Amino acid sequence: MSKTIAVIPGDGIGPEIMTATLRVLDALDCGLTYDTVEAGMIALESQGDLLPKATLEAIAKHGIALKGPLTTPVGGGFTSINVTLRRHFDLYANVRPAISFPGTKARYENIDIITVRENTEGAYLSEGQTISEDGEVANSVIRVTRKGCARIVRYAFEMAVKKGRKKVTAVHKANIIKTASGLFLNVAREIAKEYPQIEFNEMIVDNACMQLVMRPEQFDVIVTTNLFGDILSDLCAGLVGGLGLAPGDNISEHAAIFEAVHGSAPDIAGKGIANPCALLLAAADMLDHLGMVDKGTKLRQAIRDTMANDRDHVTPDLGGKGSTQSFGDAIAKRVKA
Repeated sequence: MSKTIAVIPGDGIGPEIMTATLRVLDALDCGLTYDTVEAGMIALESQGDLLPKATLEAIAKHGIALKGPLTTPVGGGFTSINVTLRRHFDLYANVRPAISFPGTKARYENIDIITVRENTEGAYLSEGQTISEDGEVANSVIRVTRKGCARIVRYAFEMAVKKGRKKVTAVHKANIIKTASGLFLNVAREIAKEYPQIEFNEMIVDNACMQLVMRPEQFDVIVTTNLFGDILSDLCAGLVGGLGLAPGDNISEHAAIFEAVHGSAPDIAGKGIANPCALLLAAADMLDHLGMVDKGTKLRQAIRDTMANDRDHVTPDLGGKGSTQSFGDAIAKRVKA
């Protein structure tokens, strides 16, 4: 198989972790070729645009992108690059796996939860945002659609079937937000009936947060709306050691963008100590998406084995003495074996 993907190295530590990740993908012999394009501050400086037309065209052409962290300048009327990408390609499904790995000093072991977050509507549409002239009253509209709710819930159930998952939990606040959250819950209940082989559970968002901390093992796949998904996916990342181990998959019928969820960390950029695992795990999800599930599984196992057995090679944030390059090289060595 030969496939070209768009590669966006990103800002800050992005180019460093991308170099390590591509080295591992090459060692896996995936048959991938890379069309490297720019976005973020580096694109603004070189091309005068945070998200150049050529970058959008490359993603559209190849249908797949692997993306490092991007920096959107604060103020100045700049729109979030990630939000722009989601809207441009209608990337309605944000998939956030949280998996335990050895040597992370996380509070839990054996966590394996996938949060499926609606990515294009809800509280983040920024519709109806007004503030009164006296600055005393602010309004913002939450809008969801039956179509948007249905496709994200169906995506979660189809993914559960494909990955052999046992349970889907719909997280909501329908007891208070009776219209927007109520519509989501009603649609989730309807679609759940089509998948009798998957256990369906529903949980109010505040209780879900408490239950995730108290008994995370009861969760398998979580499906929820945009705002709640943003919060819950980071909470789940905290269960396994933080955003350094958090990949994010943004999926639509037309394109898929796989990314490291963490920021560009300019404070450690160029020091060679950035942990590449989030982007490597995103690459593993990308391989699954491309039908190379065996290679995705092999990559995750190589990360796990390296973290367990090659402590001198892992980065300082994981308690090791290694560098971004040594960590990547150790993983590449294992995938070759």
